Amino acid sequence: MNLLRWFRKSPELRKTDALRLAALVAPEVSTQPLSQQRFVVVDLETSGLNTLKDKILSIGAVTIANSAIALGQQFSCTLRRKNHAVSESILIHQIPPSEVAAGMRPEKALLNFMEYVGGSPLLAYHATFDQRMLVREMNDAFAYHLKHPFYDVAEIVQLLYPEHTMRNPGLDDWVRFFGLQVLQRHNASADAMVTAELMLILLKRAERQGIKTLQDLDMSLQNWRRRQQSAL
Repeated sequence: MNLLRWFRKSPELRKTDALRLAALVAPEVSTQPLSQQRFVVVDLETSGLNTLKDKILSIGAVTIANSAIALGQQFSCTLRRKNHAVSESILIHQIPPSEVAAGMRPEKALLNFMEYVGGSPLLAYHATFDQRMLVREMNDAFAYHLKHPFYDVAEIVQLLYPEHTMRNPGLDDWVRFFGLQVLQRHNASADAMVTAELMLILLKRAERQGIKTLQDLDMSLQNWRRRQQSAL
């Protein structure tokens, strides 16, 4: 156990932040069909790829409900970061330092996002990175332990389409595989939308394969991971 973390003083919160934090909804334990499940698809742009020290610069998210993208319920914000310098990552996400300097207070942005999520499970492409970043940022800002389940669309698509012949496919590879029409990429909102469009295809495929609920999906993914390990 890291004793320094154990004894770390909880951050001092603004009263309004503390009230909003206390009102956040716990993750739901859902037994409803996947076709009726609400998901939040999230994508983060960050200052780098180090989940221990880099910062979230922007959050983009869309809602899937009843097997459709809720176009009127999109989430997008840029977080204010002091002393954010130009780095290699700006070549990808194209968020200039001036936009970051004019962004939303990080605590407010994170609370806005968590209120948007509610109790819904989260989806992301290569979700482990997004999960680690959000867990750490929520812990640093509020000493809050994020318990919402994350599902990796990169795993789900390979589970449901094992016949593909691509090696280590990325999101762009699946866009081409399914012939999706994508107008924009490499910003948080656009990437969340592309991931959501891919997930709609997967929800239909899952139903045809008898994967009806989140519990079914969990079990199928666990079995898929074991098969991947045994094949190594």
